[in-house]
Amino acid sequence: MATTTRGPVTMRLCFFSAAALFLLCFLLPAAVAEERFYEFVVQETLVKRLCNTQKIITVNGQFPGPTIEVYDGDTVAIRAVNMARYNVTLHWHGLRQLRNGWADGPEFVTQCPIRPGGSYTYRFAIQGQEGTLWWHAHSSWLRATVHGALLIRPRPGVPYPFPKPHSEFPIILAEWWRRDPIAVLRQSMITGAPPNVSDAILINGQPGDFLECSAQVPDLVKPTKATFGLEKSIPTVVYSIGRRDERCIVLFRCLQRDKMKRQRFSRLLTMHAVAVTETSIIPVAAGETTLLRIINAAMNTELFYSGGNPGRAGPAPMLPYLPAYNDTNTATAFSNSIRSPAPVKVPGPVTQEVFTTVGFGLFNCMPGPFCQGPNNTRFGASMNNVSFQLPNTVSLLQAHYHHIPGVFTDDFPPMPPVFFDFTSQNVPRALWQPVKGTKLYRVRYGAVVQIVFQDTGIFAAEEHPMHIHGYHFYVLATGFGNYDPVRDAHKFNLVDPPSRNTIGVPVGGWAVVRFVADNPGVWLVHCHIDAHLTGGLGMALLVEDGEAELEATMAPPLDLPLCAL
Repeated sequence: MATTTRGPVTMRLCFFSAAALFLLCFLLPAAVAEERFYEFVVQETLVKRLCNTQKIITVNGQFPGPTIEVYDGDTVAIRAVNMARYNVTLHWHGLRQLRNGWADGPEFVTQCPIRPGGSYTYRFAIQGQEGTLWWHAHSSWLRATVHGALLIRPRPGVPYPFPKPHSEFPIILAEWWRRDPIAVLRQSMITGAPPNVSDAILINGQPGDFLECSAQVPDLVKPTKATFGLEKSIPTVVYSIGRRDERCIVLFRCLQRDKMKRQRFSRLLTMHAVAVTETSIIPVAAGETTLLRIINAAMNTELFYSGGNPGRAGPAPMLPYLPAYNDTNTATAFSNSIRSPAPVKVPGPVTQEVFTTVGFGLFNCMPGPFCQGPNNTRFGASMNNVSFQLPNTVSLLQAHYHHIPGVFTDDFPPMPPVFFDFTSQNVPRALWQPVKGTKLYRVRYGAVVQIVFQDTGIFAAEEHPMHIHGYHFYVLATGFGNYDPVRDAHKFNLVDPPSRNTIGVPVGGWAVVRFVADNPGVWLVHCHIDAHLTGGLGMALLVEDGEAELEATMAPPLDLPLCAL
């Protein structure tokens, strides 16, 4: 009887254990998720670069700023305390901020700025995202020095979709001015001329090996005589930014016995005939794989990555081949080679479509000290001939949420006011002057939105990295010349397009993106080159609330900064 009795009991215990284990598999990710708190003190810091000592704005006295490391599923609270002399906001680049535009950060779009002496706590949840993102100031030109890495690791127990590397290194690329970047911006805004270009590219806050007073390389690297080139390793781009098919991560395996790896970066400039090269060295053990988390925090340039020149030993170090500073074809070919790791369900059919030009413009003005742009004009930029103007008394999201009239209109045009040969080098001067306005484009919740970004040749064709806040989108196609929906339909990738939050519109070309409008609020769409955004190359999507409670914008936090009149 003992055996007979014990049998059912044992079976019940086994069944209970199996059920508990099954339930635990679902509850464990939630159980291990944490709330992580950071305090960011925005302050002046004295630094020395290019032989000059100057004050810059930093977070916690660090340049680049602190690295945020979290896990998918975590909730994050970051208290920003402004001890600097400028207004500031912070943006978490690539995070969707579902229903929570109050934590997105762009100044006067989703919040009023944090005034000197003030504070604001950004609270948000990490939901279904992992990889290499970054954070940066989103007010004026403070992004030049107020930025850092945001690393989101998979939930515990969930591996990356590639072999675990032996080591990893964050690489943050940025620009450096010998002057206060805010002063550079203010000079441009006063004179009407385009702002001065930067003096150097930085790698993890330091200039390259071959610039003056640059003997001290970044903290992550150490000089050595034993280096090897990228051609002696196997690089693989495994991620782009923000989702599993979009991370700015390069995985490579060393094939030689040497212990160090030199990298080289140079600008991709489409308007300025200037090329500045920076190099750095990181330790790599032979036969191992290394994960490079590359973040481009540069203000006004795109950057190429290459590798493999010898170390400091020897009077004339050989540099590897890099594409020319204006090699748009190479940059575009690389971008077009990125795919999702598996077929995806591209949303459709399209229910709302925007065809928008992105480019420069010139405002006519009386010749004088405030009219020093080309041919006695003031430099500007626009989308569909609207040069975007931010409010200064309340944010756009606050005006929308509280129904405050007179702050914006919702009549952003879904197509250009005039169709012409957009990429011609001889666009009629009558089309060069945009109209200033604060125009939003209204989107129904749940709509399938397709946006065509079309570069123009007004003043000069240029690459525009277009960033959409609050969303990830599928990049369906890019091309050169004027977009034609019939002729270019065969170029659409409707099988495995990459999912991104920023797309580089090629010089003299176009890009088509698509997404579902499932995140209500006001979301900025803009060129991520700050000089272009300052000139007006932006607009905003006003995504309406849905019918359900979880389809509506959250209530604003109590400590949301107030705007000073």
